[in-house]
Amino acid sequence: MKKYFEFDKLGTNYRREILGGFTTFLAMAYILVVNPSILTLSDIEGLPDALRMDYGAVFVATAVSAAIGCFVMGIIARYPLALAPGLGLNAFFAYTVVLTNGSPWQHALAAVFVSGVFFLLLTVTGLREKLINAIPMELKIAVGAGIGLFVSFIGLKNAGIIVASEATVVGLGNLHDAEVLLAIFGILLTVIFLVRGMKAGVFIAMAITAIAGMIFGLVDLPSQIVSAPPSVEPTFGKLFSAFTDPEFYTLTMVSVILSFLFVDFFDNAGTLMAVANQAGFVKNNKLPRAGKALISDSIASISGSIFGTSTVTSYVESSAGVGAGARTGFASIVTGICFLLALFLSPVLSVVTNAVTAPALIVVGILMVSSLGQIEWNKFEVAVPAFFTMLMMPLTSSIATGLAVGFVFYPLTMVLKGKAKEVNPIMYIFAVLFLIYLGTVGSM
Repeated sequence: MKKYFEFDKLGTNYRREILGGFTTFLAMAYILVVNPSILTLSDIEGLPDALRMDYGAVFVATAVSAAIGCFVMGIIARYPLALAPGLGLNAFFAYTVVLTNGSPWQHALAAVFVSGVFFLLLTVTGLREKLINAIPMELKIAVGAGIGLFVSFIGLKNAGIIVASEATVVGLGNLHDAEVLLAIFGILLTVIFLVRGMKAGVFIAMAITAIAGMIFGLVDLPSQIVSAPPSVEPTFGKLFSAFTDPEFYTLTMVSVILSFLFVDFFDNAGTLMAVANQAGFVKNNKLPRAGKALISDSIASISGSIFGTSTVTSYVESSAGVGAGARTGFASIVTGICFLLALFLSPVLSVVTNAVTAPALIVVGILMVSSLGQIEWNKFEVAVPAFFTMLMMPLTSSIATGLAVGFVFYPLTMVLKGKAKEVNPIMYIFAVLFLIYLGTVGSM
């Protein structure tokens, strides 16, 4: 084991790897609650049961897909990089594809499956690099920032801090409401912990907020601590029914698949490079076994869609484990084992309400917009598409729309600036496809 993971070469040991893997799990364990909450659209009242996924099944799918992703990453790519259903991608799945477009969640799972297969094929054939390289860095950064704003907006709305307003569309909620105050307490705790450099700050803040909620009668006490995992039958394999439904084969669903694919591209490439740099794996601007790491992600997404969850992606919280000493894939295996053990703790996780999960969504949004300073805002031809990309995501509640508007504006502004030759030809193809998409969804 030590020889396979090159413990001696990397200067690590079992204690450091186990501690690193467990630290990563604590830093990202919030997804076990947040993901089922988002995918089941728990904050939406009066939703038909046909559009709402089963909470217990999604919980199991979240834990199992995360474990599979961690195991594959650890064994094949041998990196201390953990995976789980991605924030932002799950919001797109629930709020755009299902709630806004009205597509059955089975169709959304099928779109995740198809995008995962495409991701695998593109990685194996080497086309992935060509597509990623065709998209300018400014748009890649804007996509991440837009998703961050969208996720934070959902968190603020779920917490009741932001509410609907007939006069101004949105406005400040009732700050005297006990559950709103509980959410604000959670936000303050999370910020304090992260500013102080606490590795598992998000998870610990959620736990303290849930306990405070139980003390003040805002959160129900769990009926038990340990139980058998919920049944995954309500979601397992249900995606395959979409392939026999003619309504699945639409231009809108093509745009959904492309959106899953694009965002997964950016998310994985950025996270992989960030964590690899922190661990010292990048040599001469190249990362060994990068292809295997991306293959791990696609396998996890494919298996996750079969179990019943949105796209699985690499987590930047893996940097917490690296900071605790993790240097090999053994740490990822430890994280995967922790996710499997969590399957038996579902009763405890039932105490995590919207007020408890909202701080995690809001703070993750802050982290996702942190790279905006790298955009050259003084270049208007670049600023316009970047601005519209990130702005339109939260305003339209659609990541796909943000991508579409930005990808249409970019070649247009570059041509007007006299820089048509600097635009990769693939971007012109993207612009045409997304223009058609906007014409389609705009007429709905």
